[in-house]
Parts: sequence; C-alpha cells; structure tokens
Amino acid sequence: MTEHLDGSVILTGFDVPVEPLRRAAHYTGEPGSIADARTFAAYFVDQLRTEWYATVDERVRGEVLLVVSELVTNADRHSNGPYILELEGTDSSVTVSVYDSSDALPLRFPKDPRRIGRHGLEIVHALATEVTAERVPVGKRVRAVLGLVSKK
Repeated sequence: MTEHLDGSVILTGFDVPVEPLRRAAHYTGEPGSIADARTFAAYFVDQLRTEWYATVDERVRGEVLLVVSELVTNADRHSNGPYILELEGTDSSVTVSVYDSSDALPLRFPKDPRRIGRHGLEIVHALATEVTAERVPVGKRVRAVLGLVSKK
C-alpha cells in the first residue's frame, strides 16, 4: 500500500491477500442455530468484500446464504450432535463446508415437482459449481463451491 501526503491510499500488488479468508463456527443444534449460521455467513461475505475486494452482488450473496441454510439445516436434522460450518473465500469463489457427526452420506433425490420437501441438495447442486460429500473421522463433510460471478 502506498500512502500519499494528502492521505489517499493506492493499493499495490503487495497489498493483495495471498491466503483465502477462512472462518468457522460451531453449532449445537439449539433453536436459532440455522439463523445464526446465516448471520455468520452474511458477515463472512461482507469481510470478503472488504478484505479481498471481492465483487459480490446481492444475488450471489443470497445464493451463498441459501446454500448455508440448506447444508446447515440438513446437518441439524440428520445428525445426533453438533456441527461445524466452515467458510473459505477468495475474490472468485466461496466454499461452504458443513461437518456433522453422522456418517450417512446425503441422498440427492431426482427432480419431482410433486414431492414435498427433500429439495435441499437439489437446490445446492443448482447453485454450486461443485458439490461433494465424504466421510471424515468426525462423521461427514458436505462441501459446495460457489462462483462469485452472477449467472443472471
């Protein structure tokens, strides 16, 4: 960063973050945990805008919050213990990972407009560029990568 006598600041290549922004939060499944996770994700996106100078429009911001909601809701409903929300971002993508205590991998049901419920993973797959689920020592991790460029 170069600061001039008039107080203005000009960003240089040396001022760009080189590590992804990473944050994690632990939830017990108490009432309000899903809303808390959304608030945590909204704050994360704001940090990404200011610390990484990422261009995140409101549509993409909403998509990140929706993916967080869906994955945290699944962890809340289908595990018998606490879960962790981990967010990682750069100026081009956000990765949402949710760890929970169940080792049962999530099922993605085929599209069925008559089905009530169980559309969460379908929504995540529609919004993310990559979705993976794997067993880990604590149970499982479901991970979704979202690009920060709006698909308008």
